[in-house]
Amino acid sequence: MSPHFLTNSSSSPSAPSSDLTNDAVSLPSTSSSSTSSSLPDMWNYLWIPILISLSKELSLAKGAAAAAAARQSAILLPSELEDDSSAASLSVPRCPAPDPKLNYRPVIGILSHPGDGASGRLNNATNASYIAASYVKFVESAGARVIPLIYNEPRDILFKKLNLVNGVLFTGGWAKSGLYFNVAKGIFANILAKNDAGYHFPLYAICLGFELLTMIISKDKNILESFSAADQASTLQFMKNVDIDRTVFQRFPPDLLRKLSTDCLVMQNHHYGISPERLQDNQGLSSFFKVLTTSADGDNKVLILGSSVVYVL
Repeated sequence: MSPHFLTNSSSSPSAPSSDLTNDAVSLPSTSSSSTSSSLPDMWNYLWIPILISLSKELSLAKGAAAAAAARQSAILLPSELEDDSSAASLSVPRCPAPDPKLNYRPVIGILSHPGDGASGRLNNATNASYIAASYVKFVESAGARVIPLIYNEPRDILFKKLNLVNGVLFTGGWAKSGLYFNVAKGIFANILAKNDAGYHFPLYAICLGFELLTMIISKDKNILESFSAADQASTLQFMKNVDIDRTVFQRFPPDLLRKLSTDCLVMQNHHYGISPERLQDNQGLSSFFKVLTTSADGDNKVLILGSSVVYVL
């Protein structure tokens, strides 16, 4: 019994020993498999906060770059330049100093025209006169101020006003005779005297205004020719070797000067004018004016516009 007991006793412990041995051998294999399978999962969890952190850093960097670019292109007020040292270092363009020889707020006298500008619907009195708002806005858009020169007001008042303005504008219209013609002639003589005395005093004549000057300078009230240029767009053809210095075209950019010759950018609304040939044939006109440009009417007849001539000093 004893051996049997011993056998049972020895066999019983040996089985667990064998199991332990087997377990001891198998445990490392199980642990290695578990560890190797858990590593990818662990890295997956680690990449998430890393990617979030990187995305935040990139967002902050992009935001800083965008803010810097915005500051570079931003229009900053003087107060912002003073308060922000980094903004103060930016290159801010400065306006050039005003030329002391120029008057940036001149006063321009505009000669009124007979009538009310509405065929009598507003005022049909014989002594009524008006200035179209477009001429006032035209002058004001350049920074000037306007004083109306009422054509039929007392002559002494009218010429006192001439001493208060820096230039005169003759408008378009229809009146070519009577009091209006005589007043325009007197104003023109006064302006010539100012310029001859060395005082720069410009006269800008548009449409009827240029027609009046043509009649006054030529001393011929019948010098004007008929043209078909009512409500018409056209080009301007510059004379050969023309010098546009000190003319209305002086500050035009080169691209615009070229387009004036190729595109119909000029508005014409004329029934009368003068051709280059007739102007050159008249001693008074040819010695007084220098032709800058010409234009063609609806019948392809060439005429000279008011802005197309310059006073020869």
